[in-house]
Amino acid sequence: MVPGPGPRHHAPTLCFSARLIRKAVPPFRVSNSLFFRSTYPKSASPFSGLTLKTEAPLQDSLPLSAIVAGFIAVIVSFAGPSVLIFQAASAAGLGPDALSSWIWAIAVGSGVSAIWLSWRTRAPVITAWSTPGAAFLVTALPLVPWPEAIGAFVVAAGLLTLLGLSGLFEAVTARLPQSIAAALLAGILFRFGVQVFTELPHEPGLVGAMIATYLVLRRLAPRYAIAGVLAVGTLIAGLSGELAFQGVSIELARPVWVTPVFSWEAIVSLGLPLALITLTGQFVPGVAVLRAFGYQTPSGPLVWGPSALAVPLACFGSHGINLAAITAAICTGPDAHPNPAKRWIAGVALGVFYLVIGAFGATLAAVFAALPAPLVATTAGLALLGAIQGGLAGAMKNDSEREPALLTFLVTASGMSFLGLGAAFWGLVLGLGAYAFLHLRFKKKGHLTP
Repeated sequence: MVPGPGPRHHAPTLCFSARLIRKAVPPFRVSNSLFFRSTYPKSASPFSGLTLKTEAPLQDSLPLSAIVAGFIAVIVSFAGPSVLIFQAASAAGLGPDALSSWIWAIAVGSGVSAIWLSWRTRAPVITAWSTPGAAFLVTALPLVPWPEAIGAFVVAAGLLTLLGLSGLFEAVTARLPQSIAAALLAGILFRFGVQVFTELPHEPGLVGAMIATYLVLRRLAPRYAIAGVLAVGTLIAGLSGELAFQGVSIELARPVWVTPVFSWEAIVSLGLPLALITLTGQFVPGVAVLRAFGYQTPSGPLVWGPSALAVPLACFGSHGINLAAITAAICTGPDAHPNPAKRWIAGVALGVFYLVIGAFGATLAAVFAALPAPLVATTAGLALLGAIQGGLAGAMKNDSEREPALLTFLVTASGMSFLGLGAAFWGLVLGLGAYAFLHLRFKKKGHLTP
């Protein structure tokens, strides 16, 4: 049938236009739940650029740089912060079975939550356990019986779950200025960048070769610079006999259930401080890292998701599952992938590596803990250079917000601790306070208005 004149004549053109628009917009995966929605960074708007290509070639579907970023983030997590868990377990007199179950619980919880959230949101949502919380437990855990400590862990995770579901955390973080978030990110990561050069005098051959490898590959093959740095560093450390794996045996983990005992003393002295430390030391900077790189993923599910998973895992020893900050910057920066919309693959890769480590518990974690400190510090510092650069650039971008951002950066980079709260919290408080005060406006009658 030949189409007649009028609107019918344009139907094929309209259908073709609709198909063209559908191809131009990358596929958003929207959950039926109101708590999840997929968001791309502002810098990765589906309408930026003129290409209509939506399907990446097979070799780009699992980019090596994103997988390496996830692997390096896991190495950094276990090579440093896991030592605090070993110390806390030793101070509390826990046996090897309880320690292995503890490592299993935090690794499995971090892996499952990272895979799920990264897949659902299509953003690199990096989860881990609370490092400041583990440091707190080194001194607090010996004072509480282990079953009561488990009860306190359950309460802390439950409180954070309710906070995420309430929407209060989402409302606060949604109003966080971009410059303050960027300055907070740069301040958190600053010491890791500096640590590369403080290790140089102690291991000039190892660190110098890794820096040279980084610069050469940044010129020739930028996407594989960090992978090359890790390979060269591991090779040199192995040839020099610095990989101390003697006495480390690999065994499968056996989770140990501990029935929680709830006591007011343990909840007040352990549970409530642990929840506050995790909130201010992990969740707040973790969301700031995502915001600094342009990811507008709703923060509510990022709080209640890992925390809800941490409730049952607490009975196996987990002291909490939360957003990562330092390792998150490794997976959310440009070194993970040039295209921000593909960096979620780093979060999934990280989760898979976590699950592998969790299967072996403390035995495989001990392997990472045995890596030379200069190797880990240099790899982490070089992997975070792009994130530090982006944070500083974002902090200083707006002329009217430079002073509050600078205060945020300086306080956070100082590493100070006051009233039991870390530098990231106080940097955020001072920066937001300065931002609010400097942006107040005076009316003629003397009243202050924002």
